[in-house]
Amino acid sequence: MKAILLLEDGFYLEGTSFGAESETAGEVVFNTSMYGYQEILTDPSYKGQIVCMTYPLIGNYGVNNIDVESGKVCVEGFVVKEKSHIVSSWRAKGSLEDYLRDNNIVAIEGVDTRALTRRLRQYGSMKGIISAIDLNLENLKKKLNVMPSIIGQDLVSRVASQSIYDWREGLGLRRVSEVRAASYTIVVIDCGVKLSILRNLKENFKRVIVVPYDTPLKEILKLKPDGVLFSNGPGDPEAVTPAIATAKELIRSLKKRELKAAVMGICLGHQILGLALGGQAQKLKFGHHGGNHPVKDLATGKIDITSQNHNFIIPPESIPDKSVVQTHINLYDHTSEGQKHTEIPLFSVQFHPEAGPGPFDARYIFGEFARSIEGA
Repeated sequence: MKAILLLEDGFYLEGTSFGAESETAGEVVFNTSMYGYQEILTDPSYKGQIVCMTYPLIGNYGVNNIDVESGKVCVEGFVVKEKSHIVSSWRAKGSLEDYLRDNNIVAIEGVDTRALTRRLRQYGSMKGIISAIDLNLENLKKKLNVMPSIIGQDLVSRVASQSIYDWREGLGLRRVSEVRAASYTIVVIDCGVKLSILRNLKENFKRVIVVPYDTPLKEILKLKPDGVLFSNGPGDPEAVTPAIATAKELIRSLKKRELKAAVMGICLGHQILGLALGGQAQKLKFGHHGGNHPVKDLATGKIDITSQNHNFIIPPESIPDKSVVQTHINLYDHTSEGQKHTEIPLFSVQFHPEAGPGPFDARYIFGEFARSIEGA
């Protein structure tokens, strides 16, 4: 069935529908990963977005019940140059096309993803719509015109857990090397946490408790955490006001020495902590989405190839607290990739140390969290 992808600036591509034969809209971004499409599809950080894969052939190893980062598909839509007509993997439980159809996700193939990526790089991420049921461009333009911007939307409330629970699953076959779990309790403030983050935490710590993003600090402290982690998640960090308020209160308590615990942030969690420290959010032109971003540790000079998925950053110069120092930079565009506070046990990274998909270069960051707790 024929389908159309239309961007808000009028650029459009015609292709073939696969997945749900319907219509969807969202902010269009591109991902440069060569593999890991199932992890990308189920990453809560992609809520509100249509993802274009730059690698030309997608779906060759099918889908399974293991390579997921949440309990559902989170993207609004999916764009590929060519879907594989062959599924070849001993782990496969089905095809990508059936997976998208079963999860009611609209997708389009047979389009020039190079042209789309170039458009987004040149003009920035923008709203888009994929339709297999309405091929009238004027109608689609009208729908896009009334679609709200991703800026200012609280997308976290759509993907975060609504209850408190213990996480018990480790890395299993995903383990690269043995890790001795520290006898600490970690509370994860769930803004759309990836399962790979929870698995890595469980590998490094005795107890991992997940709480909703709007859980008050007094309720968190009842769980007696040794460490608190603000997770990844979708969209504009300034819209996640409950988590920002919790972070501010937590930072005040640490500065007053009323609390003995360490704090860590990943991706959106990094941005939330930056806002709580007085910083300001800035939207990137087309974001960082992929598994090949080189990040330099400014203290050691070491370079890790990292997995990334974000559209916003907190420029270090916007943070008035002079005790906050930059720890990592992105070697593509020199944007900030990490920060730490020199007076309290608090640090965060913009990249994804758990990967999923991507290289495992940065998994040591979870060990840094354990050492931060030891020194708290």
